[in-house]
Amino acid sequence: MQNFTQLLKISFFVLVGGYIVLIALIYIFQSKLIYFPSKNVDINPKTIGLEYESIMFESNDKTKLHAWYIPKKDAKITLFFLHGNGGNISHRLDSIKFFNSLGMNVFIFDYRGYGNSEGNANEKNTYDDAKTAWRYLLKNKNIKDKDIILFGRSLGGTIAAKLGSELKPKAIILESTFSTTKELASDMFPFFPKFLIHFKYETTKYLKNINYPILIVHSEDDNIIPFKYGEAVFKNANEPKTFVKIRGDHNYGFIKSKHIYIPALKKFLQEIS
Repeated sequence: MQNFTQLLKISFFVLVGGYIVLIALIYIFQSKLIYFPSKNVDINPKTIGLEYESIMFESNDKTKLHAWYIPKKDAKITLFFLHGNGGNISHRLDSIKFFNSLGMNVFIFDYRGYGNSEGNANEKNTYDDAKTAWRYLLKNKNIKDKDIILFGRSLGGTIAAKLGSELKPKAIILESTFSTTKELASDMFPFFPKFLIHFKYETTKYLKNINYPILIVHSEDDNIIPFKYGEAVFKNANEPKTFVKIRGDHNYGFIKSKHIYIPALKKFLQEIS
C-alpha cells in the first residue's frame, strides 16, 4: 500500500511538472504559434497573366517592406489587402485574381518577416506596418481614402479592423477572422491560463469605431477559426453590415464557394457604389 501511495505521489508531481513545463513553453514561444511566415516568393501576378508593380517602402523604424500593386484599367476602387498569418503575398494570387477581375486595383504587402520584407513580426508592428502601407498607397498612387476598400483575411482581418477603426475608407471586408486572440486561444488551448496570453488582436473592440459598410465572410466548415467567431464578429459590427456564409476549409473556402463568394462581392460593391 505504501509503495502504491508513493507511486501516486510521483505520478502527481510528474504530471504537475509536465504541465508547468508545457505552459512555460507555450508562453515563451507564443509568437511561433501566431506567425508562420515564408520567405520564398517564387511566383508573382505575372505568373497568372496580371500586370503588377513590385514595391519596396520603409516603415517608421526604417524596416524595408515589400508590396505588389496590381492595377486594373479604369478602376475606381482599390482593394487594400491584409493577408493572414501564414506564407506571404505570393500565396494570395487566387484572391488577387478574383478581386482584380471585379474591376479593382489591388495593393497587397507583406508584414515584416514575411516574403521579401525585413525584420520579425509582432502585434504592434503588424498594426504599424499596415498604417505605413496605407500612407504609402495614398501618397504614391494618389488614391483617396474614400476610394479604398480594406480587406483582411484571418489574422489580417483583425489588423484590418484596427486600421479601419482609425480611418474612414469606403468599406471593409473581414473574411475568416476571429473575435479576440484570447477567446480563440481558449478554444485551442483550454488548459492554458488566459492571463498569460500576451497577444490581444481584439477585432470586436475595433469594430466599435467602424461605422461604414462592412461585409463579413465566414465558412461554416472553417477548420481553424470556427464559424461561431464569424458570427461573433458580425454581432459586434455596426450597421450597415452584411454576413455571407460560405463552405470549405479555412484557406480555400473562398475558392470552393466561388459560386457564392463572387456574386456576394459583386453585390456588395454595387451597394456601396
